[in-house]
Amino acid sequence: MNSIVAPIGRRDFLLNLAAAIAAAGTAGFPAGLYAASSISVEQFTKLSKTLTQAGSLDPDVARTLLGAFIATGHEADLTALIADPAGAAGKNAAVAKAIVAVWYSGVCKTATGEAVATYDQALMWNAMSFSKPMGICGGDTGYWSEPPKA
Repeated sequence: MNSIVAPIGRRDFLLNLAAAIAAAGTAGFPAGLYAASSISVEQFTKLSKTLTQAGSLDPDVARTLLGAFIATGHEADLTALIADPAGAAGKNAAVAKAIVAVWYSGVCKTATGEAVATYDQALMWNAMSFSKPMGICGGDTGYWSEPPKA
């Protein structure tokens, strides 16, 4: 007996992709990791705002990124940067640059490889005013057919 497998539709593909991205963003960061850390999400967010000069940052993304930095052995570096953010140009410059990079790209290194921490909250979308994340609507249907209002 032959079985026929229906091709996956575009909508199902995109939904599965979104679910995989969301799962990858939180994978590999056990709750015990945060409990054992001396760094709070609020401290990491404040440091991140200082380094990125961003007005606001998503606390859920900050939690994921903090977990990634702790899981990859950077807790001492983060502690030093929190104590002295001006030290970002010195000994901890590489970690400071990595913090900025993960906020802009949305991709962080984990103990098992790279993971997507966020897609639509990545700061690169704010920097690229001419674009938006795929899947984020820019307005009503056909909004792009008219020039922007001055």
